[in-house]
Amino acid sequence: MSIQTVGIIGAGTMGNGIAQACAVSGIPVVMVDISEAAVAKGIATVSGSLDRLVKKEKISEADKAKALALIKGSTSYEDLKATQLVIEAATENQDLKVKILKQLDGMLPAEVIIASNTSSISITQLAAATQRADRFIGMHFFNPVPMMALVEIIRGLQTSDATHDAVHALATALGKTPITVKNAPGFVVNRILVPMINEALFVLSEGLATAEDIDAGMKLGCNQPIGPLALADMIGLDVCLAVMEVYLKEFGDSKYRPCPLLKEMVAAGRLGRKTGQGVYTY
Repeated sequence: MSIQTVGIIGAGTMGNGIAQACAVSGIPVVMVDISEAAVAKGIATVSGSLDRLVKKEKISEADKAKALALIKGSTSYEDLKATQLVIEAATENQDLKVKILKQLDGMLPAEVIIASNTSSISITQLAAATQRADRFIGMHFFNPVPMMALVEIIRGLQTSDATHDAVHALATALGKTPITVKNAPGFVVNRILVPMINEALFVLSEGLATAEDIDAGMKLGCNQPIGPLALADMIGLDVCLAVMEVYLKEFGDSKYRPCPLLKEMVAAGRLGRKTGQGVYTY
């Protein structure tokens, strides 16, 4: 099965980023959100992002116009019926995602594949909310979508080979590098990344080095573009804590114990960049 048109639920950061990646690659997109205002904001974000690419001479004005013409904004799920793949990119909230997926499953033609852009929720569990578990898959894009080359393709317990192959081919057509992952908490990247951040916070709390020196060490010693503590502030310390708590609960292994300093900072409302203070002050 080849995917000619893509539907996207959600015109926020991830949704409009995925829409841009598709449109720039010549794939028509239907981007759906609950209000006209949300849809318009999503399309305006794509337009602004393409303007920056024109300015950097990465694309021409004609390329920009062509890409924008391929994005259709809508507030109706009915417009998704002509697509071969619908990517759910709503907020990372399981109840909300299940509600959307049940609604989609009830009205989309049987052969349409549904993917979720979740970064942490079980694909097998989400698939169970539909009658098409074999045509359900995880497509975890990384932020900012237009810049980041990686897509984690997550197979649920019942995801078919045909579904996997069609979605893998689409990710490649978008100029991304897909990696195939089995369903497990945190998949691959976050499973490795967030415990590393947690460990960096243990090192900080034990007074082994300053935050600046820990970050400099990881940047220079491991060739990371940003240190783990600065990255924690960017992600949000509350998000890091929530992820570690999921790992501890799901794996039942004490190695996923959240650092007490992390819990303390979240309790104090020091969540990182979004609150102006986390490990660092902004």
